[in-house]
Amino acid sequence: MSGGKTLGKKYYLDPPKILVLGFGTIILIGALLLTMPISTVDGKGLSFLNALFTSTSATCVTGLVVVDTGTAFTLFGQLVILSLIQVGGLGFMTFATLFAFLLGKKISLKERILLQESLNNLSIEGIVRLAKRILIFTALIELLGAILLATRFSFDMPLSKAIYYGIFHSISNFNNAGFDLMGEFHSLTGYVDDPTVTLTVCILITLGGIGFIVMNELFEYRKVKRLSLHTKIVLITSATLVAAGTILIFLLEFSNEKTLKPLSFTGKILASLFQSVTPRTAGSNTLNIPDLTQTSLLLIIFLMFVGASPGSTGGGIKTTTFTTLLGAVWSQIRGKEDVIFYRKRIVYETIYKALTVSVSGLFLVLIITMLLTITEPGKDFLMILFEATSAFGTVGLSMGLTPELSPIGRVLIILTMFAGRVGPLTIAFAVTIRRNPDAFRYPKGKIMIG
Repeated sequence: MSGGKTLGKKYYLDPPKILVLGFGTIILIGALLLTMPISTVDGKGLSFLNALFTSTSATCVTGLVVVDTGTAFTLFGQLVILSLIQVGGLGFMTFATLFAFLLGKKISLKERILLQESLNNLSIEGIVRLAKRILIFTALIELLGAILLATRFSFDMPLSKAIYYGIFHSISNFNNAGFDLMGEFHSLTGYVDDPTVTLTVCILITLGGIGFIVMNELFEYRKVKRLSLHTKIVLITSATLVAAGTILIFLLEFSNEKTLKPLSFTGKILASLFQSVTPRTAGSNTLNIPDLTQTSLLLIIFLMFVGASPGSTGGGIKTTTFTTLLGAVWSQIRGKEDVIFYRKRIVYETIYKALTVSVSGLFLVLIITMLLTITEPGKDFLMILFEATSAFGTVGLSMGLTPELSPIGRVLIILTMFAGRVGPLTIAFAVTIRRNPDAFRYPKGKIMIG
């Protein structure tokens, strides 16, 4: 009996289950707060389903909204959303560590393992030091972003409002959430050709999306003078995707009367850059998304599916997953057995995990898209696919479908955002019993491929 109890205890308390339950608890608390009359301007509070949708979107740092954040919520409601964004972006375990620091409590081995799982770090070594630096990096970056944005906003609104808007949009975009206070679902379209807002938000999104492990390595580079393979792949892949996306959107939208054509040449470049950066799971936009050409929309769907990098505030299958799969394909084409990056061989376990994450994400997007075509009859297929991918990648961009979703459609998007933030594999590990490897191996079987 004692052995059974031990097994049961392990089953309920392993890291994936704690992470899933932790995020679920935060979402539920946020939803209950948003149903309170004090949260909304009309004094009625949101319905539970809409509150659950908003809380999930904020905690999973997505940015899809069924009601306009700037006009529907009171200051209390907006601060609830902002708190959910901050906790969801950094992870509740990082905040639990912060409170432990403040209380002078020692971080236990179990909490270190949870931190490692939450931050998607390869090793438990130095995990507490990393958590401390994450909190410092976050505070400094968000403060600097808030100052720059508030300074610019102060030319368009009262100083107190500009400061609040600067803080809100800095936190929202660093955490890749995409919530905004501009009203009427306009996002940052009013600043499409403004270099201060565009470049500041792009930098916030990029820093939040490359991952804290990469950020920490860049910080230590002046001492060690070297970067890990992980950091090199993240930086090269991220830069390549942003550059390629900027060039393609610039070319595809150059003559589009509704997007780039009316802008100056500098405005065209800024708008193209922003629309290339924001699908990396941020959700803010400076161009009206439904006005983009279908080719640009398909490109953005691809960028949203790839998403940010491991250990970041963003979602998607991640940049390293995408690059690993490309490396495996290229090795097969060349007839090579190993996948090599920078004279380092990628182990098969990593390739299998990359394949599993990609296929799981693809199936989730396809299944949700198929179900939405049933629950949202008459809606354009590309609009539905865009919505499903945006939810999975925790991006927050929308072609306008979100406020029009049926109750069942909203539940489907809630589940997709949750899966996208926590990770399909984490959820799978949380709901299944993982057995030890088999003591024997089956004989080889051969099938034809291609």
